[in-house]
Amino acid sequence: MLEIIHAAGWPIWLLVATSVLGLALIIERFLSLRSGLVLPRRLPGQALDLLLQKNHNPEAVLRMAGTSPLGRILAEVLVNQDETITVRQAAIEDVGKDVAHRLNRYLPALATIAVVAPLMGLFGTVVGMIEIFGSYTPAGGDPAQLARGISIALYNTGFGIIIAIPALIFHRYFRSRVDHFLHQMEREANVLDRLVSRGAIQ
Repeated sequence: MLEIIHAAGWPIWLLVATSVLGLALIIERFLSLRSGLVLPRRLPGQALDLLLQKNHNPEAVLRMAGTSPLGRILAEVLVNQDETITVRQAAIEDVGKDVAHRLNRYLPALATIAVVAPLMGLFGTVVGMIEIFGSYTPAGGDPAQLARGISIALYNTGFGIIIAIPALIFHRYFRSRVDHFLHQMEREANVLDRLVSRGAIQ
């Protein structure tokens, strides 16, 4: 591996740093976007129990808000249950936007890596071409410098593509996963909101 990095020249270090960053983002998103952390299965039932209680427990609602993104949204419904429908829905939408922003965290960076990595590879190709042209002199070409220029060009191009493809795949995967989570949270919030509107706690 070190021999390949040496043969690829100094531009490869930019791609190595980019690949490490991309891998760290992918691992972080895998850990953060687990269903159990975002959409705990028992949470809607717990929210319904709190809604049906005669005397509301602010501490329980606060704990629910801190458990997960879904908990934040359901807790917002419970906190605003005595407000008008318009005020309650506006509050839910505000929290939903913040939750969506947090779930999409780092995904733009992953998309940027997918776009930038091939450009970095192209930059390495240009550096390799400069090495190739620099190998030619009036007295003839330097085979060693020519081979090094070709190595720099090809290795950097290949590394750039290798980094970009997984970054793009995981970006699309995480985006679809976030969209699914947001759809599920919106559905659960609407169910609880309808129960509040029907006067389920009266």
